Amino acid sequence: MTAGSGRVPLRAAYDVAVLDLDGVVYVGPAAVPGAVDALVGAEAAGMHLAFVTNNASRPPEDVAAHLRELGIPAKDGDVVTSAQAAARLMARAVPAGSKVYVIGGPGLEAALRERGLVPVTSPADGPVAVVQGFGPDMPWRRVIDGAILVQNGLPWVASNIDSTVPTPRGPGPGNGALVDLVARFSGRTPVVAGKPEAALFEETLARVGGERPLMVGDRLDTDIDGALGTGWDSLLVMTGVTTLADLARLPADRRPTYVGADLGSLALPAPEPVAEDGVIRLGGWTARTDGGRLVVSGGGDRHDWWPAVAAALWAYRDTAGADADTAGVLPPG
Repeated sequence: MTAGSGRVPLRAAYDVAVLDLDGVVYVGPAAVPGAVDALVGAEAAGMHLAFVTNNASRPPEDVAAHLRELGIPAKDGDVVTSAQAAARLMARAVPAGSKVYVIGGPGLEAALRERGLVPVTSPADGPVAVVQGFGPDMPWRRVIDGAILVQNGLPWVASNIDSTVPTPRGPGPGNGALVDLVARFSGRTPVVAGKPEAALFEETLARVGGERPLMVGDRLDTDIDGALGTGWDSLLVMTGVTTLADLARLPADRRPTYVGADLGSLALPAPEPVAEDGVIRLGGWTARTDGGRLVVSGGGDRHDWWPAVAAALWAYRDTAGADADTAGVLPPG
């Protein structure tokens, strides 16, 4: 039984929400619709909010300032980045005061300094290791020089290997694309700090505390896989990159604890779909498969639609051993 079972809102069943940022709280500079009100309400109800991101381009204080500008209650210490987790790993690998070459932005540089390491951006400075993270404005020369250092055998830590990053124009190439380039050039594989690896989850609890964490994210391969690997419950919100077809493909061992339309799910009890003869009912919605195609009927709240549909898709996959066809099915709104 999960901590959110029963009729208690999720924000009361868990003491800390570990919130992914891109695609969950905001996309680009703008808040996801409804996110601000949901998080203000969760914080007022006594839930601690921790904000975690695989994006290593900005220091935590800059991220926290952006959150406060959006109207979200966030202290600088509530933000934990993959850059901080990467710096922790690097501090274990090289002596204090070591020079570390940075393929990335100011977030990585600040995290290294916090750990007593010296960020550099020129091979002439004599770096003894390389750290790589998202840096949309870094020059191409820095990637080239860093890749050569990695090929020469220097210890190499990547903040994350996300294949995409959300943008207002849709998903774009993420840090994983450049990490893959360096890996193919050098013939090496980095140590990874960000989700789904354990380092960022450990860094988060070490910094913000909490005994009953709930991971809240929009990505299956980072947020949900990471929560499963760490033994945390998770809430998948459908405001980011995950699609209905992605849900249909999920095997039993990769499924989130909960599925919700958005962060408004935190104010609701855990959904309890009713299954009978292959038909899933929740709220006013009915979801089933007919000839391998998903069929949804009825009406009601968007927060009931997603868990009802997910339950129907997973019931079909578990019994038929195949993915249901979701073409033409659109969520409410």
